[in-house]
Amino acid sequence: MNILVVFVFLMSLLFSILAIQIAISLMRTLNLTDKPDDHHKLHDINTPFVGGIGVLAVLCFAITILINLHSEQFQKCIALLICSILIWVTGFVDDAIKLGYRLRLAIQALVALIMILGGGVVVDELGGLLFGFPLQLGAFGIIFTLIATIGGINALNMVDGADGLSGSIALVSLLLMGTTAYIARDQHNLILICALAGGVSGFLYFNLRHPYQKYARVFLGDNGSMLLGVMFAWLLVDIAQDPNPSITPVTAIWLFSVPLMDMFGVMLRRICAGQSPFTPDRQHLHHLLMRSGFRVNEIVFTMVLLHSLIGIIGLAGMYLNVPELAMLLGFLLILSGYFYLTYHPENFISLLRKFDTLLNTRLGFAPVSNSKILIGSYSAKETEVLANSLSDELGAEMNFWIRIFRKSSEPHHPGKRYAITFSIWLDKKDDISRETLRQCMASLQWRLIEQRGIHLHQFFSRKTDSDPEIINDGSAFGESKDKGRRELGPQALSFEVLR
Repeated sequence: MNILVVFVFLMSLLFSILAIQIAISLMRTLNLTDKPDDHHKLHDINTPFVGGIGVLAVLCFAITILINLHSEQFQKCIALLICSILIWVTGFVDDAIKLGYRLRLAIQALVALIMILGGGVVVDELGGLLFGFPLQLGAFGIIFTLIATIGGINALNMVDGADGLSGSIALVSLLLMGTTAYIARDQHNLILICALAGGVSGFLYFNLRHPYQKYARVFLGDNGSMLLGVMFAWLLVDIAQDPNPSITPVTAIWLFSVPLMDMFGVMLRRICAGQSPFTPDRQHLHHLLMRSGFRVNEIVFTMVLLHSLIGIIGLAGMYLNVPELAMLLGFLLILSGYFYLTYHPENFISLLRKFDTLLNTRLGFAPVSNSKILIGSYSAKETEVLANSLSDELGAEMNFWIRIFRKSSEPHHPGKRYAITFSIWLDKKDDISRETLRQCMASLQWRLIEQRGIHLHQFFSRKTDSDPEIINDGSAFGESKDKGRRELGPQALSFEVLR
């Protein structure tokens, strides 16, 4: 079995890369790409949304193997294939022409019913939640599975908002599920999981940012995120139910924690605000982290680390035989804590900024790619006080972040010295005029001079956190001179703090 799963993973990785590479060329030829807008999208260039093609290709490959190895599950495999193709086509059409949410929900419900009635993948019981006794669902299991499947599809779709994020979270969940399937010797699901892991890894080859790839070359798209959402719903239900469950039912939510937390948190906030839970906005966790000053790779690292830790805790609780009711209550406690922290996004952002400022001061975190000459020189205590003062002056309603740089040793200043900069995020959706910004900066400058004898120097303007630098024309809003990109869009005005 070990050789087979390694073979499946490697072949799936290869198939995914080849399928996506071919699809990229085709989509650019047809001009079918994900285009930036003024609302909730964070990218600046037209990008093909063909990540789901790689996932669909490896699914077809895996289903072919499963039919040959487990012919007794032929009907189940065909149901899986139908579900996959139907949801992928729906997602692809949605990427291209934008379907209404009612139609999407109707098709998602149809896919869930095919999974339940055609594939026999249904939640019959929820484990020992009745003080150790199984909680049987009976006929209600169909309704429960229907709701859970639709929720899983949309949860992963909602978290797909930054380069490498949804793919990395999906890969972590697959690795955790694969571990449980391997321990339980569930060959059928292990092959499927390994194929998906290879497909997602192939997608991440094009989607993750790294020093040799500044931007994602391809997006997962609704076609990919909804397809993976269906697969997670299918797998988590299948490995948690009899006759040979790999996990307990309650463990499933721990293995899919961050997408579920983000979905419930966002939808509850919208409902509490009197809005439709399906109204798109920029209140997802990755949006809040970005507004707090986190860069894309930092957002991915933070959310994947959180997802991994919660998933590992869930598996540890299961293997240590912690009562399932206690595990459910533990997850609900985490979910409640997350909702409490993010219910007022501006307070959460302010908290993250202060935490980030503390880390910058104590640990010297700073963007290593910045090569500007930094003139400011402050002690660690002065830097901490100054950063907190800037945070208080700008306020939670202003999108900004603060960076602290450890400076080289200076003969006139023994001990560690730091330079400090801050950047203001200017989003096209924000209602802030040029004059308002000028007045805000003039007021801040006056207070810093009056109270601390400190001057501000605007030393560069950037489109996004990883974009090449943009020449500033001297106005409060720098204009892009890079004609290969849009001239409008999110920018960051960056200031150096000088004595």
